[in-house]
Amino acid sequence: MTPVNHTDVHEFILLGLTTHPDLQVPLFMAFLAMSMVTLLGNFGIIVLFRTDLHLHTPMYYFLSHLAFVSICYSSVIIPKMLVQTLTLEKTISFLGCAAQLCIFHRIIDIECLLLAVMAYGRYVAIYKPLMYPTIMCGWMCWWLVAGSYAVGVFHAVTHTTFIFTFSFCHSNVINHYFCDIAPLLALSCSNSHSYEGVILALVSINCLSTMTIIFISYAYILPSVLRIHSKESRRKAFSTCTSHLMVVTTFYGAILFMYLRPSSTFALDENKTATLFYTIMTPTLNPLIYSLRNREVKAALLRAVGRRQ
Repeated sequence: MTPVNHTDVHEFILLGLTTHPDLQVPLFMAFLAMSMVTLLGNFGIIVLFRTDLHLHTPMYYFLSHLAFVSICYSSVIIPKMLVQTLTLEKTISFLGCAAQLCIFHRIIDIECLLLAVMAYGRYVAIYKPLMYPTIMCGWMCWWLVAGSYAVGVFHAVTHTTFIFTFSFCHSNVINHYFCDIAPLLALSCSNSHSYEGVILALVSINCLSTMTIIFISYAYILPSVLRIHSKESRRKAFSTCTSHLMVVTTFYGAILFMYLRPSSTFALDENKTATLFYTIMTPTLNPLIYSLRNREVKAALLRAVGRRQ
């Protein structure tokens, strides 16, 4: 491609995950299947939590919002990805690329904050059970979720505003399957050092601060769980905590790998693999992890099936 200025760019070309023709159909089928599991599983969780009175608790309130965020991942990334995989339509408009970047990073920030809120909720439930109804009351849960969405919007708008004021003079071909920060910076001929500092600051404030909340919460939770005398109660507490930690480990591992590396170490092909974990794998696995390891969810599902028969 010939060099272009950002004022002349009306669309970008997304190369996708691979250009190997033999992999197009298998990838399409795999991503379509994961998309269906993500949508059906997370939508099912939301409906189940809204309709079953036994699940009207703060933990499941937060989990229903996490399920909604997982649905947003699929809605923003996978449809365009499926089209790119099976057809020659690789283009995305300038505004479409900006919107995809903005929504995607809003979702990432919201999920980071929701995972931290869920860890704090587990801490209160296990470490201070008598104060749980007072601390995690309805209005507090609402404000925690609303704050997560507000911070997510602020960070996403900041990223998008910085990125799309740069000049794209190298090319308009994005070596990725969606519009993300690293591949867009690779196209820019503007001085991005100051923006890399902004990325580091925002990621540090959001990801590292939420990780700190999670670690501190579990530093209190684990000793308290070990002191529980009832084997059944201890097993239930461990099951809930390990489900949450499995999601946290997968999600934060990929995020930190992506955004806390120096720009000189960026390898876009490696980034594609890393982003698969939190754009596709984690949203697909979330309902399975939280449902199959949770007796209350299983019981609610059986009650819902029983009402339909």
